[in-house]
Amino acid sequence: MKLFTLLLRTKLFWGVCALLAVGVGYATRSHWWEPTQEVVRSTISGKRSKPAIDEHDHGSATESADPHAGHDHGGDESGTLELSAQAQGNIGLTAEFLQPLRAETFRRSITVPGLVVERPGRTRVEISTPMAAVITHVHAVQGEAVKPGTLLFQLRITAEALVSTQTDLLRTVGELDVENREIMRLTKATQDGAVPQKTLLERQYAKEKLEVLLGAQKEALRLHGLSERQIEDITKNRRLLRDLQIVAPGRDGHGEDELQLSSTAVRPVSVTSERAQLVGEAPHVADDVDDTPLILQEVLVHKGETVSAGTTLAVLADYSELYIQGNAFEQDVEMLSQSGQRNWKITALFEGAGNSIQKVEDLDLVYSASDIDVESRALSFFVRLPNEVAREMPSPNGQRFLDWKYRPGQRVQLRVPVEEWTEQIVLPVEAIAREGAESFVFQQNGKHFDRVPVHVRYRDSSHAVIASDGSLFPGDVVAQRGAHQMQMALKNKSGGGVDPHAGHNH
Repeated sequence: MKLFTLLLRTKLFWGVCALLAVGVGYATRSHWWEPTQEVVRSTISGKRSKPAIDEHDHGSATESADPHAGHDHGGDESGTLELSAQAQGNIGLTAEFLQPLRAETFRRSITVPGLVVERPGRTRVEISTPMAAVITHVHAVQGEAVKPGTLLFQLRITAEALVSTQTDLLRTVGELDVENREIMRLTKATQDGAVPQKTLLERQYAKEKLEVLLGAQKEALRLHGLSERQIEDITKNRRLLRDLQIVAPGRDGHGEDELQLSSTAVRPVSVTSERAQLVGEAPHVADDVDDTPLILQEVLVHKGETVSAGTTLAVLADYSELYIQGNAFEQDVEMLSQSGQRNWKITALFEGAGNSIQKVEDLDLVYSASDIDVESRALSFFVRLPNEVAREMPSPNGQRFLDWKYRPGQRVQLRVPVEEWTEQIVLPVEAIAREGAESFVFQQNGKHFDRVPVHVRYRDSSHAVIASDGSLFPGDVVAQRGAHQMQMALKNKSGGGVDPHAGHNH
């Protein structure tokens, strides 16, 4: 009995001691938790890198002539590298490239060649005359950027049909005025009984016939190309349309795409403000006109030239939006179709100066061709490419010249996503160092970087997908650039010969 009581007291004593130890440890956790975690991470990192080191530490008699090639020297620290702040700056290893890893969705892509092309029926705009005329003035300057509503050409009408139709219209308007006055007179006389009702009805019938004839003549002028406003100006001012002013149309609107009366206020092109005041031309443009500039690609007529109806006077180009024509291989047709159905965005790669690559992301697939080219066995598809003005060069005489960022004829590479992988660790290719069959990343461990062997599941020109085999975990901090330079520094530290081509693919 005494032995049992003593044992019970002993267990109670040690239980109290254990509770006190737990309480003290919890209260002082801020002093010992982080150092302990650092030791654990270092131990795990050492165990990760040791198999790759051991694999090269034990050679055989059949190894290559260079006894140091592929070997790390220096014991357990041969896979650890310490970089100064200056060294990290030299390889661009800033805080931006030292972020914790996270699992993300990766889309595997195929790369196909492409060519920037015009949009059929949209990019090219031809300006033509709707009737026979003589060019009296050319305001358009080839290569210049003009806005919708800008005056391009002035013409003197020589079309006999238009002149006669306008004359008949004015004659009908005059006769209709006479009938209206006569009806007003007869209406009062009929009310007084001085004129029979039959006479008034005959004049009203004659007025209706003139109104029908006037409507037909207006419709004939519409067929000649005149707008409602111009026809109303003719009937109101009793003046024939003699001169035409051809202006630049809008991209999609047609409010300014009409024949202009010579008295209509428009904005002349290639004319300074002082000259505009001398000739009495008001630089006014409607508020609802599209302000996208058009490029005068070609001017096809000259002053004094006689042109017939339908003659092209100039060619304008709208480069605000273009297409990229891609050419996919026949075996990629199904994957391209699936990508379009899922509305995955396409990336365009433009080659710049000094072999630099400019990425244009989030581009939409517009449509694919309905047939495969017989000779090349390729399928053409078209991607929408929004454009922007790269440079504007005004001239002293009021002209305006533009350089667009993208132009038809430019070659490009299109990266088309065809497969999606979820919960993947994705790194830039600059984060991977290669040596023979091995691939390495450099994981940050305090002030050091530990070399960790990884299995690259997929790799393209810009990204690498790391297999989930326990080598890396979300939350690990890995150097996302400069891996090749760090690999060279590690070889120098261990005393191995420096292979200038290590980590490169040729």
